[in-house]
Amino acid sequence: MRALTWHGRHDVRVDTVPDPEIVNPRDAILKITSTAICGSDLHLYDGYIPTMRAGDVLGHEFMGEVVEVGPRSTLKKGQRVIVPFTISCGNCFFCEKQQFSACDNANPAETSDASNLLMGHPMGAAFGYAHLTGGYAGGQAEYVRVPYSDVGPLVIPDHFEDEEVLFLTDILPTGWQAALYADIEPGDTVAIWGAGPVGLFAVQSALILGAARVIVIDHFPTRLALAKKLGAEVLNYEEVEVREALDEMTGGIGPDAVIDCVGMESHGMTVDNVVDTVKAHLFLTTERPHALRQAILACRKGGRVSIPGVYGGFADKFPLGQMMEKGLTVKQGQTHVQKYTRQLLEMIEEGKFDTTFLISHRASLEDGPEMYRHWHDEQNSYTKIVLKPDMMKGNIEKRELDLAVA
Repeated sequence: MRALTWHGRHDVRVDTVPDPEIVNPRDAILKITSTAICGSDLHLYDGYIPTMRAGDVLGHEFMGEVVEVGPRSTLKKGQRVIVPFTISCGNCFFCEKQQFSACDNANPAETSDASNLLMGHPMGAAFGYAHLTGGYAGGQAEYVRVPYSDVGPLVIPDHFEDEEVLFLTDILPTGWQAALYADIEPGDTVAIWGAGPVGLFAVQSALILGAARVIVIDHFPTRLALAKKLGAEVLNYEEVEVREALDEMTGGIGPDAVIDCVGMESHGMTVDNVVDTVKAHLFLTTERPHALRQAILACRKGGRVSIPGVYGGFADKFPLGQMMEKGLTVKQGQTHVQKYTRQLLEMIEEGKFDTTFLISHRASLEDGPEMYRHWHDEQNSYTKIVLKPDMMKGNIEKRELDLAVA
């Protein structure tokens, strides 16, 4: 089959790789109908996530048709399913607490040992995301093996189009969990760093949960326009001093809750971020957490900090004292996707979420390497890319985004 594979920093290729096979009774094989490139994939593309190996199949946002099942799978051939990016057994200590991204069984011992050393405990498993998380082949391919198919996949009713539900695999539940972790109360002011896909879904989620004001910080005009269309106020950090602007907007108190949807590769020419960038290129640090530092300093005393943005190691100059002295509550972590998918599907059905507004491009798998380059270099115009294995190479569809505010 054909698949997008990682071969090093800024080197994604389309390769012919072996077809997946059933290896466990709970497995299923999926024929991919739609898959997407995630912002987290750019951390792999930039070479910041360790334990990637040449030839690894990428992709953790995908859905498709069941074409083969193991004897203990609860799926049936022909069913159409979305698959959470987290791989979870469903019956370990953590899964029983619905902490699915912390599953203790899905990450094999031969790969979990490294994450145990780095993180303090073995990490949970995920599709297409390094051997720290199990080394599982991803879904930017024609077919994929789905372990624990009796736990993760959600069968999708026929009346939904792929693109209405595709983001249930990751970015929609990630934005939803990010807002839940912010403990939003009616009337709150919530500030969100990053107007990428997760940030935009966090905007919708915060408003659904009762936030009176949502303020989004970014520097890409198109993404800020999308946030504004959703009902957010926006700050371009290249045009204003963010902390001063937030103080002015909140009467000097600061936002009640802040959400970092940027993660380990903050942009900007601030002194701390320039130092982080130099040290990262010299392999002296793994993170550029400027956005998180700014969020912690901006948050009001006694406020809440939610961190859905991906971090991979140790951060320099972390404002631990400020966080403690201000009495901030912090929640973070990979998304427990399986906990939310059914509820969010119902909310999509009820029209509470717009799930397609951010899609800017559709392309074939064969165009995948080019799409990775665009996603990395042109984030103002490439807001979300969906790959279709059945599309012809070169038949790239550009979708005009509706940026008008009602």
